[in-house]
Amino acid sequence: MNMDRTPGRTLRWAIIIPVYNHGAMIGDVIRDCRPLGTTIFVIDDGSTDNTGAVLARTRDIVLLRHPENRGKGAALLTGFAAARQQGFDTAITLDGDGQHLPRDCSRLLAAAAQAPPCLVVGRRQRMEARAGVPWTSRFGRDFSNFWVRVSGGPRLGDSQSGFRLYPLPQVLELGVRSRRYQFEVEVLVRARQHRLPVLEVPVRVIYQPRGERVSHFRPWVDFFRNSWTFTRLITARIFRRPRP
Repeated sequence: MNMDRTPGRTLRWAIIIPVYNHGAMIGDVIRDCRPLGTTIFVIDDGSTDNTGAVLARTRDIVLLRHPENRGKGAALLTGFAAARQQGFDTAITLDGDGQHLPRDCSRLLAAAAQAPPCLVVGRRQRMEARAGVPWTSRFGRDFSNFWVRVSGGPRLGDSQSGFRLYPLPQVLELGVRSRRYQFEVEVLVRARQHRLPVLEVPVRVIYQPRGERVSHFRPWVDFFRNSWTFTRLITARIFRRPRP
């Protein structure tokens, strides 16, 4: 089991990668994670492309499968529960599309090791200036940042980043209801409500060329789901009793 030796807290951490139709990239993502020397949990969330075949011939991973697509949040929770069962207290999540650099995990670990249990978000750098970053990603990030704050969450620069470090015992007790992409914004709001610190550190980002990029963003459906999640969180904030 990998033990982070950064001065400060010792973390027993694992990598969790939720995937859905990322057959073209997931093999490379796993390969780049191996030098980190920790357990890699991959959750296939009902993929219908060649992802299942790629993962079936990939060694040295803990493979978990959903028979049908249940959403990114559900996949993360499956991974969290499995990692916790194997004795890990911390999970670093990254996406299966190759946009994150696994070697940047050291930045998240360094931040978490110096603090009490906390949630660390990897803030993707230079998204405004970098060619190839889809406008939907830039708009979605700004939209989410604003409404996370209005909902009572922390003030962040990249509330939609999937490159994160989660303290497992604390996160599993937050009562997050969302099971799709909205999990990642709701967990930020719930963390602040429960006084779980949320930190942000800079990380690099790589976007595949147009035509090679796998995106599951559906403008109308996801806008409705995001709006409903934020409406629910804001309403709860208005009527919630202050925590002692």
